[in-house]
Amino acid sequence: MHGTAGGLLAGVLFVLPGFLAILALSIVYVTAGHLAPVTGLLFGLKAAILAIVVDAVLRIGRRALRHPVLVAMAAAAFLAIFILHVAFPWIVLAAAILGTIGFRRLPHAFAPAVEPGDDAESAGPPPLLPDSDAPPARPPLAATGRVAARWLALWILPVAALAAGLGRGHVLVQLGVFFSEAAVVTFGGAYAVVAYVAQRAVGDFGWLTPRAMVDGLALAETTPGPLIMVLQFVGFLAAARGMPGAGVIAAGVLGSLVTIWVTFVPCFLFVLAGAPLVEWLRGRRSLEAALTGITAAVVGVILNLAVWFSLHVLFHEVTLRRLGPMHLELPRLGSLDPAALTLAVLAAVATFRFRVGMLPVLGGAAALGLAWRLLAG
Repeated sequence: MHGTAGGLLAGVLFVLPGFLAILALSIVYVTAGHLAPVTGLLFGLKAAILAIVVDAVLRIGRRALRHPVLVAMAAAAFLAIFILHVAFPWIVLAAAILGTIGFRRLPHAFAPAVEPGDDAESAGPPPLLPDSDAPPARPPLAATGRVAARWLALWILPVAALAAGLGRGHVLVQLGVFFSEAAVVTFGGAYAVVAYVAQRAVGDFGWLTPRAMVDGLALAETTPGPLIMVLQFVGFLAAARGMPGAGVIAAGVLGSLVTIWVTFVPCFLFVLAGAPLVEWLRGRRSLEAALTGITAAVVGVILNLAVWFSLHVLFHEVTLRRLGPMHLELPRLGSLDPAALTLAVLAAVATFRFRVGMLPVLGGAAALGLAWRLLAG
C-alpha cells in the first residue's frame, strides 16, 4: 500500500499546477467570458493554436507514415472520423488488426522505424535492462494483479459511490463513466484524445458547444500542465451547466475533480501494472506492427482535429450536411473571419518559417487578438 500511496501523491503533485491553472481559467471563462479583453485574448490564442495543431500533424506524420500503406491508413482514418463519424475506439481496433495482418503480407511497411546508422536487428527502443542471451522472463502475475487491483479500486469505487448516491443519470456520474471510457480506448497522445472527446462531448452529450471546445483547447495550451488538462475544462462546463442548483463554480469544481480523477488514476494503473511487462513484450513483431498501424490511424484522427478546429476558428457559421451515412461539416464561405485568417497565417509563418517557439507564438497572437478586439469595439 505504501507504493500506491506514494504513486498517488506523485500524481497529485504532477497534476496540481495544471489543475489549478485550468480551474482558474474555467472560472474566468464562465463568469467573464463575454468581456472584450477575454474574448480578444481567446481570439488570438485560437488562431495561433491552429498553426500548432497543424505542426503536430506534420511532425507525427513525418515519423509515422513511412510507407504508402500507412499513408492510406491515415487517410482512411481521417475520412472515417470526419465524414462517417466512426467512433475513435473502432478506428483504433481496425488499425491494430490491419497492422497485424499487414505485417504478414508487407513486413517492411509495418516494421519498426530504423534510425540512421541502425540496422534491422537493432531497430526499436533500447532495452530497459542489459541484453542477455536468455529471453526476458514473464513477470509474476500475482504481483502485477495486486498492483492492478489497488489502482482499479481507486479508479472505480468513487464513480460507483457517485452512481449509488446520485443516480446513474447525474452529470457527475456521466462524466466519471465517459472519461473512464476515454482513458481506456484512446491512443496517440493528447491531440487524439481531444479529437475523441470533442466528438462525444459536443456531438453526443451536448455538454458544450464547438466554440467552447475550441476555447478550452486554447486555454489548455497556455497552462503549465499537460494538454490533456483540457478535459478538466470540459468537465467543469458540463457540471456547471448540468447542475444548476449547485451554483456554477461549485458544480464546475466538482466536475473538474471527477474528470481529473478518472483521467489520471487509470494512467497510474496502466503504467505501474504494465511496466513489468514492457521488457517481456519488447521485440514482439505482431505487437509492434499493431502499434504501427494504430500510430498511422492516429495521424488521420489528429488531422481531423486540425480541420475541425480550423472550421470553427476561421468561420462564424458551420453547417452539418447529411447524405446517408455521411455527416459532413461545411463552412459558409461568406462567414470567413478575415482577422482570424490573418492571425492564423502570421502564426503559421512564425511557426513553420522562422521556427519560433510555442510560447512566444501564443503570447504574440494573444496580444494581437486583444488589440484587434479592443480597436474593433
